[in-house]
Amino acid sequence: MAHLKEIREQAILMRKKGYSLNEISKKLKIAKSTASLWLSDVKLQPDIQKKLMRKQLLGRQKAILSRNKQAVIRSEINNKYAMKIIKDVSHSKELAKIYCSLIWWCEGNKNDSTVRFTNSDASLVKNFLSLLRFGFEIDEAKFRALVHLHSYHNDENQKMFWSKITQIPISQFYKSYQKPNTGKRKRDGYPGCIAISYYDVRIAKEFEAIYNAFCTIRGVR
Repeated sequence: MAHLKEIREQAILMRKKGYSLNEISKKLKIAKSTASLWLSDVKLQPDIQKKLMRKQLLGRQKAILSRNKQAVIRSEINNKYAMKIIKDVSHSKELAKIYCSLIWWCEGNKNDSTVRFTNSDASLVKNFLSLLRFGFEIDEAKFRALVHLHSYHNDENQKMFWSKITQIPISQFYKSYQKPNTGKRKRDGYPGCIAISYYDVRIAKEFEAIYNAFCTIRGVR
C-alpha cells in the first residue's frame, strides 16, 4: 500500500507539472483509467491547463496526420493491386464486349434497335466508347450525340469538348438540349451531359444477350 501511495503522489506531482494522462500512465506503468481516477480532482494552475490543452491539440493533430498517412498507404497498395489485376487480364475482344455490355446495362437506355448511353462523366463515356470500338465492328457514321446543357454553358465550347472526348465529329451532333436552370446554382466544372446513340440493332441485341448470359451464368438471375 505504501508503494501505491508513493506512485499516486508522484502521479499528482507530475500532473501539476503539466504531464498528460498518457505520459503519466506510461511513465509510472499504471493504467490510464487509474491515472484518470487518481487525478480527476487535482486542481491545475491556468498556465498548466493551457499547457495540457496544447498537448491535447497536438495529439489530435498527430492522430489525424497518422490516419491520413495510413489512408494514403492503403490507397497506394490498393492502386498497385488494381493495376496488377488489370495488367494480368488478357484484354480480348470478348472481354471488351462483356465490360461494355455491363456498363451499358447500368448507364444505357434499353432499346431493341439502338445502343444509347447517357452520362456526364467524361472518363466513363470515353472508356465505354473505347470498349465499344475495340470489341465490336463499328461504323463511325452511325454515331449520333446529343448534349444536355444549362443556360450558363457555352454551346459551341461544350460540343467541342464532348467531340474531343467521344471522337465523334460535331457534324454528327444534334442541336443541344437546354435543361431548365434557375440560375441560382451553378456547378463549376460540370461539362453537361451527353447522350450517345449508335444505330445498329445487331449490336443492341448482342448487348442484351451478353448481359443476360452473364447474369444467368453468375447466378444473378
